Amino acid sequence: MNEVLTPWDRVRAWARAHWSALTWLRTIHVVTGLPIALLSSGVVIGLVAASIVLVWTVVVPIAALLLLVWAVPLLTHLQRARFQAFLDVDIPRTHRRFGTRNPLKLLVRAARDGGTWRQLGYHLLAPLIGLVGFLGVVCGWAACLVALPTTVQIWRAGGEWYMMPPVVIALALFVTVPWVARGITALDLIAAEALLGPSRSDLLAQRVESLRESRAEVVDAADAERRRLERDLHDGAQQRLVSLAMNLGIARTTLTDLPAPAHEVIVQAHEEAKQALKELRDLVRGLHPAVLNDQGLDAALSGVAARAPVPVKLQVEVEERVSPTIEAVAFFVVSEALTNIAKHARASRAEVRVLRRDRLLHVSVHDDGRGGARQDGGTGLRGLAQRVGSVDGRLSIHSPDGGPTTITVELPCE
Repeated sequence: MNEVLTPWDRVRAWARAHWSALTWLRTIHVVTGLPIALLSSGVVIGLVAASIVLVWTVVVPIAALLLLVWAVPLLTHLQRARFQAFLDVDIPRTHRRFGTRNPLKLLVRAARDGGTWRQLGYHLLAPLIGLVGFLGVVCGWAACLVALPTTVQIWRAGGEWYMMPPVVIALALFVTVPWVARGITALDLIAAEALLGPSRSDLLAQRVESLRESRAEVVDAADAERRRLERDLHDGAQQRLVSLAMNLGIARTTLTDLPAPAHEVIVQAHEEAKQALKELRDLVRGLHPAVLNDQGLDAALSGVAARAPVPVKLQVEVEERVSPTIEAVAFFVVSEALTNIAKHARASRAEVRVLRRDRLLHVSVHDDGRGGARQDGGTGLRGLAQRVGSVDGRLSIHSPDGGPTTITVELPCE
């Protein structure tokens, strides 16, 4: 059953909310805002002025600007702590990763970073907000402290109607100042969230980075699962098939006195076992060849090139091994490309080059076939593009009608 509130209950509830602890926390927030803002703006203006006035010394401006780049995050942290302490508002951080120790590069990257300018803007705007808040809130409460005793004295003296204005002013201030504190803190919070927090583009970049990391984890997990399947098939089913094929081969050569139908069954079983073993080995190599883990791309691709039905010239220049995931993608690209050449290209030769340059692994597969390969022409090349894209790589195909065809892939090593 709903309780019916009397007008007096509503007034008391409003009064408790209007003069609650949050009102005094807002007041403290405003009071502390002005000195912190003056400190921040003083540091910013002082360092900028030093870099401008002493620009002829060259060293001093650079040192001043470096100090500014170092000081701005500290001042921003101080302001964030104020919002967290008094308003219980957590303003998100902006991840500023300039990634260099070179002072000139650091200054250039900081100057190109929008977050740096937004934070500087807040530290220069904060004194104005702090001054307005100080005058509106602190002076308002001070006027209340003066007007309330005056009101009490008038009431005790039995004042006349012409002495009522101080009473009205005291009551008006006592009611209005909490609203002023709320308005100033709301304005300060809007400015802080817009200038101290990450922008929409920053949030989007962080989201993209998070999705990229999640996708990388999924790709690594899938590659690890392929390696596990390869080990299980190699150590389990493949070994049993080898044993079965050997036993059938022994029976085929030794049991020659069996009736012809029985001997024919053994022969067929032996051939089927050898074919199944070959298909299983091809499947295992397609999943993740063991030699790729043990000896790297050069050895693994050498085996692929040796099994190709067309002559393949192989060049691998990878001094430092890349991650297992990138190695697996490179191996898959070369294997699938050579398979497509054998099936569709009608080529007489092929050339494979795998080179590492800086942070990229370059893979190219060239053949002198009939050309006409298109990424949307079949599942093979489309699967290549998907596998390369899963690690943020790039794939390009140059295959005019009549040939030749060149597939080029760039894979990030880090």
